[in-house]
Amino acid sequence: MNILVTGSNGQLGSELRKIAATDQLHQWFFTDVKELDITQKDQVEGFFKANLIEACLNCAAYTAVDKAEDEPLLVEKINATAVGVLADACFKNEALLVHISTDYVFNGENFKPYDEKDTVSAVSVYGLTKAKAELILASHLTNSVILRTSWLYSATGNNFVKTMLRLGKEKPEIRVVADQIGTPTWAFDLAWAIMLVVDLYDKKPVKEIYHFSNEGVISWYDFAQTIMELKELNCKVIPIASSEYPVKTKRPFYSVLDKSKFKKQYKINIPYWKDSLKRCLEELDGQEQS
Repeated sequence: MNILVTGSNGQLGSELRKIAATDQLHQWFFTDVKELDITQKDQVEGFFKANLIEACLNCAAYTAVDKAEDEPLLVEKINATAVGVLADACFKNEALLVHISTDYVFNGENFKPYDEKDTVSAVSVYGLTKAKAELILASHLTNSVILRTSWLYSATGNNFVKTMLRLGKEKPEIRVVADQIGTPTWAFDLAWAIMLVVDLYDKKPVKEIYHFSNEGVISWYDFAQTIMELKELNCKVIPIASSEYPVKTKRPFYSVLDKSKFKKQYKINIPYWKDSLKRCLEELDGQEQS
């Protein structure tokens, strides 16, 4: 299968590159905005036609949630309008579109893990544009699978894990919110889940939404504390309330995703968050030593 990966320089795209490096089944095309502007219809359709694309993995997104509040038009163009462009190209070329969405499509006020049937109720520009992309795909004729995820991190790019490691080495103590609850997701595990979707795609009509994160439920404070412990960093983590750490965009207080549907469909066990964190930290150790 000829596979296009958009946003390939990000955390998830970088993990898919690693998978592609040892993959013998597919022909891969990795693009970022310099190679392919997914907001430009002619560019996208020309690329699909020239390379006979059969699956598009859309990892491109505007993810700076606070900055997004100041650039709503740009955010919508990247997070929503471009998804419609990709969907049109996929439909014309009979290609599958796998799109990555987010826990931010919910308001974070639930009392139990969100499943795919829960009402979408985003409260930020970022969340609203990601929710709009989901609506675009729901009404489009192309075959599509949406994977909603949360708290993404990896050994590349900017993310919570790398920030905590830096601060843990620089500061004697840090303050981290303890009243926002969710589940981290190692980008490698999400990439692996995407490839399950691609490899088991039978070219029959499909229009599905799945939730995917690692297993387990923690707060950002728990996450930070575990990073310090695993790396044996002498930095005290102090739990605080969200009100003590004001930001422009309201964060979901509860964004745990129910992954039952994905596990049942693909008959797999999803790694526990702490086990995946250990593997990511080992990868970072390897980078420092090389």
